[in-house]
Amino acid sequence: MLVTLRKVARAIHWLNEHIGRAAAWLTTLLMLLVCFDVVVRYLFNETQAWIMELEWHLFGLIFLLGAGYAFRHDRHVRVDLFYANFSPKDKALVNLIGGILFLIPWTAVLIYVSFEYATIAYKIGEGSPDPGGLPARYIIKYAITFGMTLLFLQGLASIIDSWLVMKGQAPSTSGNPENQ
Repeated sequence: MLVTLRKVARAIHWLNEHIGRAAAWLTTLLMLLVCFDVVVRYLFNETQAWIMELEWHLFGLIFLLGAGYAFRHDRHVRVDLFYANFSPKDKALVNLIGGILFLIPWTAVLIYVSFEYATIAYKIGEGSPDPGGLPARYIIKYAITFGMTLLFLQGLASIIDSWLVMKGQAPSTSGNPENQ
């Protein structure tokens, strides 16, 4: 069972590592788009609704697709008042309890609610309310579901790793399941 759990955690780590690294490139695209928008706005005193919407869609994708990656690398917001001084087993216990009680249930709720939200947008063919805005708003709404699913999966991997540490085993922190 430990071997299977370790493989599952490694596969999740691998998935979030690759999606997070790919999502990081969206920041370059966003920067170029913002620079283009600023130049066009100041030189020609004009901007388009679709450009502004694409900017916030890209920002949303960076955040959503990077959440699992940030959690994997422990770059999320945490109140470290006591945690920083804990032993590895105590940290694992906090992560295990926090994952089971908070992260998994809340991401499951967000997955369910956002999927319903996006499905309604798809069914009604929701687009931008602004003239010249982006069509198919359901795509960015489904990205919420996808991003929360990645975070949910990374939460499972964190719970597995914490459980392994509690059992005196090394966590499955490797990002590539093929090399293990």
